[in-house]
Amino acid sequence: MATKLLPSVVSIHKPSRSSLQCLRQFRVQAPTQQQRRHISVYGYEQAKALTFSEHGEPPDVLSLHKHSISPAHGELMTLRFLASPINPADINQIQGVYPSKPTFTTSLGTANPIAVAGNEGVAEIIGLGDQVKSEGFKKGDWVIMNGPGFGTWRTHAAATTSSVLKLEDHAREGITPIQAGTVSINPCTAYRMLKDFVELKEGDWFIQNGANSGVGRAAIQLGKSWGLKSINVIRGRDDKAAEEKLKQDLKAIGADVVITDAELQSQGIKDMSKEWTNGGREFIRLALNCVNGKAATTMAKLLAPNGHFVTYGAMSKQPLTIPASMLIFKNIHFHGFWVSRWAQDNPEEKKRTVEDVLDMTRRGEFRDMPVDEIKWEWETEGQDLIAKVKDTLEGYREGKGIFVFAKT
Repeated sequence: MATKLLPSVVSIHKPSRSSLQCLRQFRVQAPTQQQRRHISVYGYEQAKALTFSEHGEPPDVLSLHKHSISPAHGELMTLRFLASPINPADINQIQGVYPSKPTFTTSLGTANPIAVAGNEGVAEIIGLGDQVKSEGFKKGDWVIMNGPGFGTWRTHAAATTSSVLKLEDHAREGITPIQAGTVSINPCTAYRMLKDFVELKEGDWFIQNGANSGVGRAAIQLGKSWGLKSINVIRGRDDKAAEEKLKQDLKAIGADVVITDAELQSQGIKDMSKEWTNGGREFIRLALNCVNGKAATTMAKLLAPNGHFVTYGAMSKQPLTIPASMLIFKNIHFHGFWVSRWAQDNPEEKKRTVEDVLDMTRRGEFRDMPVDEIKWEWETEGQDLIAKVKDTLEGYREGKGIFVFAKT
């Protein structure tokens, strides 16, 4: 019996220098509990993303996909996301009913093309190629997306400089990731609509529906900062106490008048409008519409001659009816606005707009709508993230849902 075991004993000998080197190399490559889990031995970044391969309702088509990102080189940079909101446009894009289409690709290691959901967010540069360095970027910089379709509901991404907009150090000073991650759509939409269609002077009025939306809240605050007055239309609530609380909340951030859509369409609305505007001597020169339907037409009737009516959404899914008399006798100008197209056509102006809003945020003159932080860590299950998207879709959230990335 001992003789049979002898070969095994004999085989245990002093290792050679070459075998020790191999052993040391193996030990260096083996990950430990203390290592950041997303870095592989070859420098590849491990990432997770909420993706879809076909359009449909988010709970039905979204899944959490894990993949690797090669080390940054040349014109590529590696991003680690910090905060990414859930906007209505993101839901519409997944459903396939939004004008801007997502990018379906096999570059994330799948046999069939998939797209990453989400259009807005802020990320930190954690790796960059030589060409990116030469363009003035560095590790630790924060960037936001330059346009829609990038896919922001993910922990990490590879990107080129053309797909992002750098937040300069002075712009991000004192700014949180949530503030930076929610600046490029709603606040920019409100800012440009108040600035680009008619020159409003201090004391002028504007009227808007969807006043409790992200754009609506932004317009109230920006207008107040610029000396403008606002009439704000909200949906009526069955719970009148909740309705009154919402009215007071909007007044607290600068709204002058808050009414419901039913009050807007009441018979006495013209008399009320005159009372608000100093007997009609102050003019309502701009209307912002994201609802459509009969209430939007009523809102247009309150505009002064030569006023401007800007439509940026259609939440009611009803058409906008324009009486010929508004065009002929009152010379009301009707416009459409899509912030994504504006941003693509005016990248430098977008940067200035973002910086201006962040500066107002820093001074305490602007704050985004309430948010509901959704923690996303490496261990977070896909079903939990998708459930949060479903909650937003069904309107169960007190504030805007936003993914906040922790240990990823």
